[in-house]
Amino acid sequence: VTIRSTSFFDLPYEVTTPELNLAQLPAPFYLSNSLLPDRTAPARSLATPPAHDARALERLFAACFRAAHATVLEGGGAEPLYVPSPDPTRAPHRIVYREDYFASALHEVAHWCIAGRARRALEDYGYWYEPDGRDAARQRAFERVEARPQALESIFAEACGFAFHPSADNLERGAAASAAFERALARERARLAARGLPPRARRFRDALASWRAGH
Repeated sequence: VTIRSTSFFDLPYEVTTPELNLAQLPAPFYLSNSLLPDRTAPARSLATPPAHDARALERLFAACFRAAHATVLEGGGAEPLYVPSPDPTRAPHRIVYREDYFASALHEVAHWCIAGRARRALEDYGYWYEPDGRDAARQRAFERVEARPQALESIFAEACGFAFHPSADNLERGAAASAAFERALARERARLAARGLPPRARRFRDALASWRAGH
């Protein structure tokens, strides 16, 4: 086995040890100290710090809301979607976020925290979704709808130490968040700060802050 300076040992030189077989070491040791692929535990992207693993958000959300609101957060979606249950006593409502993306999970929870009881009875809260390729007028309409949830998402991100980036969600046209949209986000953040967060949003923000403090 050759351990190079690119490994997590961070050695300034190579060490060659033919007698050492990392696979014989306890998994927690060689997983955290080498770049070898693991065959005994689920792989984890090196680009995602453990503290910002979206699965941890799922557990945190369940601890806050599963019992009181019969709602769960789950990843793996090709696209985000809120799916109300026809019978929440048998199966919970589902907030589906995209793939395993931490930012998507925060964003979808923000939408749920804003949605009232009537909207939470509708798929995707009864909102339309205009896909990629929106023209300027449709993009402005999209940004008007998105300002409040993204402002709340930014508050959630700040609470757990995650970098927030405003999203124009219009990649086909190469649209970045406009200056007007960023000003709208700032206004919504100020409004939320002045009025106080809605109860579910406040509970999740506080849970995120406590979770961050524990990491």
